[in-house]
Amino acid sequence: GFLEDGILVRDVTRTRRRYLRSSSFTWDAVAVLPIELLCPPGAVPVARANRCLRAPRLLEAFERQETRASHPNALRLAALLLCLLAAIHWHGCLYFALSARLGLGSDGWVCPNASRPGFARPLRRYLHSLYFSTLVLATVGDTPEPQREEEFLFVTAGFLLAVLGFATLTGTIASVIANTGAADATFYPDPQPVLRYLRAQGVAPGLARRVSRWHRHLRAQQKPPAEGAALGHLPGGLQAELAADVHLPSLRRVGLFGGWEPGVLRQLVLRLRPQVFGPGEFVCRRGDVGREMYFVREGRLAVLAEDGRTRLAILGEGLYFGEISLIDIKGNTSGNRRTADIVSIGYSDLFCLSKEDLAEVLAEFPRAHDAMAAKGRQLLLRMGKLDAGAEAAAVAVEERARVLEAALEGLRTRAARLLAQLESGAFKMGLRLECLERRLRRRHGRGVGPG
Repeated sequence: GFLEDGILVRDVTRTRRRYLRSSSFTWDAVAVLPIELLCPPGAVPVARANRCLRAPRLLEAFERQETRASHPNALRLAALLLCLLAAIHWHGCLYFALSARLGLGSDGWVCPNASRPGFARPLRRYLHSLYFSTLVLATVGDTPEPQREEEFLFVTAGFLLAVLGFATLTGTIASVIANTGAADATFYPDPQPVLRYLRAQGVAPGLARRVSRWHRHLRAQQKPPAEGAALGHLPGGLQAELAADVHLPSLRRVGLFGGWEPGVLRQLVLRLRPQVFGPGEFVCRRGDVGREMYFVREGRLAVLAEDGRTRLAILGEGLYFGEISLIDIKGNTSGNRRTADIVSIGYSDLFCLSKEDLAEVLAEFPRAHDAMAAKGRQLLLRMGKLDAGAEAAAVAVEERARVLEAALEGLRTRAARLLAQLESGAFKMGLRLECLERRLRRRHGRGVGPG
C-alpha cells in the first residue's frame, strides 16, 4: 500500500498504477533483466551484476520491517550480520576471480588449483576463498604473503574495507545497546542510583535487597511503572483509547464499578496510576490520613487487626479499599483516617486513585458519587464506625443550610427587584423634573419678551 492524505491505501489497482508510474519500477525492471542469457558462458557471473540494483529495495524492506517488528534491535542486528556475510561472500568471489586470472596455484597466495588434493570440487575452492576473505576482512593478518602487485593491491583494499566495516559494526552494535538501554530506562527505573544512595547512607543490607528484588520483579513481570511518561507525547484521545484497552478490563472486575456508566470508567482510567508493592510492604497503616484509594489488579493483600499480626481478611483481584477516607460520609467516626493496616502478602499490582482525581470525576457524575457513598455507608455500618446520631445531626444541619441558602437566595432576588424598582422610580422622577424645568423656562420666556 501507499499513503494518501495520511491514510494507507491498499487498493490493488491504484497501487499497481502508482507503482508503474514511479521510478522504482524502472530500477526494479532493470535489476531483474536476464542479461546473462545474452552473454557467453564465461561472462555469466559478471552479467548478473544488475541484481545489485535491488540493494536499496532490500534496505527499504528492512527499514519498514523495523517499524512494525516487536524486537527491532534484534532485527537490526540480524540485518547487519546478513550484510557482513554478503560482503565476505562478494570479497571471496573477487578473490577467486583474481586467482583465476593470475593462475590457480601459481603461487602461495592465490587459490590452489585442482591438482592439489581435495580442491577438485568447486565447494572446496569456494570455502577456501570464503575462509581467506574472512581472515582479510577480520584483519587477523594470518594470510599468505602477497607476491605480485595485483595481490598487494587486493589485500590493501581488503584491509581498508575491513577497517570501514569494523567501524560500522562497532557503531551499529553500540547504537543497538544504547537504544535498548534507552527503551528500558523509559519504562523501568534504574536501580543503581537508589542502591548507591542506600550504601552511602549505611542502610541495612536487607532493605537494599528488597529494593533490588522490587526492580527485578518489575522487569521480569513487564510491569512498567512509568507508562504515563512513555505515552505522554500521544494525543489525549489516543491516550484514552490505549488506557481503556489496557486497564479497563481490570477495572470492570472491581465490584464497586459494576453498575457505573462507561463514561465514568473512562474518566477514571485516565487518572489511575499503577503501583507495585513487595512482600511485607504496608500499603496503608491504621490512623494515617487517607489521600488515595486502591484497586487490586493482581496479587493478595492482608487486612491486619489492631495487634498487627492477626489477619482479618484477604483482599484479592477485583477488590478495592481506601474509599471511606476519601468520601465525605456523614457520621463517620474515623473521619479521613485509615481504619486498618493493609500489607502485601507477595508482589501486588494495584491501581492508585488520588482524592483530588476522584472528587473531580464524581463531581461530573452525581449518580456515581451517590452509589459510592451508599456502599461506603454500608461498610461503615458493618465495621461499627457510623454514628447514627451524628449522621442525623449532620443531615439536619445540611438540610437547614439548604433552607437558609434558599431563603437567602429569595432575599437576594427580592433585594434585586427592589433595587431595580428604585432605579426605575429615580429615572422616572428625573424625567418629570426635567419636563417641569422646560415648562418653567418657557413661561419665563413669554413673560420677559415684547408685549
